[in-house]
Amino acid sequence: MLLSLSVRNFVIVDQLELDFRPGFTVLTGETGAGKSIILDALSLLLGGRGDGSLVRHGEERAELSATFAIGDMADVRSWLVGQELADDGNDELLVRRVVDAGGRSRCWLNGRPATLAQLREAGEWLVDIHGQHAHQSLVKPDTQRRLLDAYAGALDIVQAVKGAFEQWQSVKRQRVAAEQHVAEFERERERLQWQISELAELGVQAGEWEDVSASHGRLGNAQELIEAAQTAIDTLSESDHDILSAVGQVQNRLSRLVDVDSKLKDTVALLDSAEAELREAVYALRDYAEGIDQDPAEFARIEKRIDALYSMARKYRVRPEELPEKLAAWREELERLSQSADVDELVRQESDAERHYRDLADQLSLKRQQAAVELADRISEEMQGLAMQGARFAIELAPLAAPAASGMESVEYLVAANAGTALRPMSKVASGGELSRISLAFQIVASQVAAVPTLIFDEVDVGIGGRVAEVVGRLLKRLGQRYQVLCITHLPQVAACGDNQWQVAKHLEAGRTVSSIQTLSDRERVEEIARMLGGEQITDTTRQHAAELLALVA
Repeated sequence: MLLSLSVRNFVIVDQLELDFRPGFTVLTGETGAGKSIILDALSLLLGGRGDGSLVRHGEERAELSATFAIGDMADVRSWLVGQELADDGNDELLVRRVVDAGGRSRCWLNGRPATLAQLREAGEWLVDIHGQHAHQSLVKPDTQRRLLDAYAGALDIVQAVKGAFEQWQSVKRQRVAAEQHVAEFERERERLQWQISELAELGVQAGEWEDVSASHGRLGNAQELIEAAQTAIDTLSESDHDILSAVGQVQNRLSRLVDVDSKLKDTVALLDSAEAELREAVYALRDYAEGIDQDPAEFARIEKRIDALYSMARKYRVRPEELPEKLAAWREELERLSQSADVDELVRQESDAERHYRDLADQLSLKRQQAAVELADRISEEMQGLAMQGARFAIELAPLAAPAASGMESVEYLVAANAGTALRPMSKVASGGELSRISLAFQIVASQVAAVPTLIFDEVDVGIGGRVAEVVGRLLKRLGQRYQVLCITHLPQVAACGDNQWQVAKHLEAGRTVSSIQTLSDRERVEEIARMLGGEQITDTTRQHAAELLALVA
């Protein structure tokens, strides 16, 4: 249940703090006063699209937050734990969102940063909003099918059917392409096989180019490398004034003086280490010089190999070191092409995919058939109380000429607006007022099976009046016994049925338009409903009528 809502610098709201109650709450006020602001704020809080235009003019950002009671909502608590957004030991959920003037927004759930997707998912558990234009979309086939599927609790299987259909069609397209382009596939496969055999015959190996390049460099400069190594050996240990002899002499002389001054001890140790490392360097240079290969035949072989690798790389417009990767890519492409060109295998895959789709679609059809009868009966029942005595509502499921992503049948709502008349498509026979009432009946029925605790109706009573408006008010009041219901209305008959009534007003403050909301007392409710009944001129008669209306539904 929605417990509180805080709004700052949002559209024409300066600051608003609202505490909500259980039952049926109505919001009334003049047209344009800002009655839909609560709905807009909650929509934004629960993941709706936001931009800088929502920030009150002259302010840096809009701030919105809401608190929901979730103590008995095990699914929500489990979801919060899974999302690492749970507040241990707390039976409330705090939702917060900030939108700056540049359109950037930040979101939090229980004080932890959250994504818009997480806000939307949380909102699906918490609030169900019925908009004022719902009846306009009720004649659209997609809307009719979606509402039936939602009532049937089949939204998960609807997605599964869609995915299975797309998979089936994907394999089918591959099969058709393979059948139409067999010759083209064969030519491409032959080209790849020839290129692969050419590279395979060359025997390219990963890392080979680096190895032969290094060997070529050594063999091509073998004499210079040997001479450099020998020169270094001579300088270090074999010339008349070699470095090792000089170091040895210095070391011997200083060693004799250590007893005279112990401070020389560390220096002598360093010289000992240097002499040992120089001798190791001499040994390493001798081994290196002896190991250098000056084989002209090996050098010629490596040069020939380099030429072969370079020529092949130039032919296929890659670097020599990329030849092994090119060979692997061709092999993968050949494997994929072989599979795509395997018509028999594709036919088998297509058959399996179609069978999977039809199994799921049959399950969906069964759910729709069962739900259609129940839903039609319940809507027909509600229509009787909305001044449509004798009217009937039905849902027709007709097989499609070809399977579709939405299933194997079309969904069409039929209505007989008067007793004794035949059922016909709702889009052809229902007037605007009848559509409004059918839509309201639909929303009331759908709400009765809703899992969310808070229902919001935004002027869903548009297009009705008189006795029907009173019936609508009583229906919403009845819903308020099971759910927390908020309704924005212009009808006094609906407003009078509210357990609570809020008035939305707009006024100028310091040269700026400000919207405010106040909870009405019993006396103030009489005045507000009198205004709704009589307009600007409120008389004692309209006040009396308002009081009688309130007493009638109490």
